[in-house]
Amino acid sequence: MPSLTVENYVKAIYQLAQQCGVQEVATGQISAALGVLPGTVTSMLKTLDESNLVTYTPYEGVRLTSAGRALALRVLRRHRLIEQFLSQTLNLSWDEVHEEAEHMEHAVSDALVDRIDAYLGHPTTDPHGDPIPQADGTMAAAADRSLADCVAGERFRIARVTDQSPEFLRNLSQTGVAIGSQGSIVAEDKTTSRVRIRLGNAETTLAREVAEKLMVH
Repeated sequence: MPSLTVENYVKAIYQLAQQCGVQEVATGQISAALGVLPGTVTSMLKTLDESNLVTYTPYEGVRLTSAGRALALRVLRRHRLIEQFLSQTLNLSWDEVHEEAEHMEHAVSDALVDRIDAYLGHPTTDPHGDPIPQADGTMAAAADRSLADCVAGERFRIARVTDQSPEFLRNLSQTGVAIGSQGSIVAEDKTTSRVRIRLGNAETTLAREVAEKLMVH
């Protein structure tokens, strides 16, 4: 059974590759994401390479092998289903579930996760709108168009939030923004980099850097 550290590394590599739209991830990116020294990352990548979970090329980057990708998706499946379970059954808010799932994802078996999946009715996304990998390793495409790319008059539905830090999510909740929220773009102010939106009967203004983290349909 892979260790907690191994699971964290392959998950981080997978997510960084997805976020950046690349196959190879730089050592520095992994170091920043996991909060560990570059030398520690290099040592671990060599170990993962020897275990056939990654292909590591010094000074160039690292990419997951098919085995590494499969493991990363198993960990993400556990994490996102646990988040959905905590939200759906225990009513934890979307700013509370991520940290809890980080701890629990390494302590549950895949068999238990499959039971959780069935109990929840096989959800396709977690509380933040991220797609949940299926047991066979397949996963639906994530919403990837940001609110910042919408133009005045265009209607939208919030589908996913890419920044899942508790403070960011709490601030969104205070403005009435949530997964599934529907609205329209009222206006864009390029001089102040702000976007004014209407949600229901209320209007609110978001910084463009916030709008860039809201993926929509």
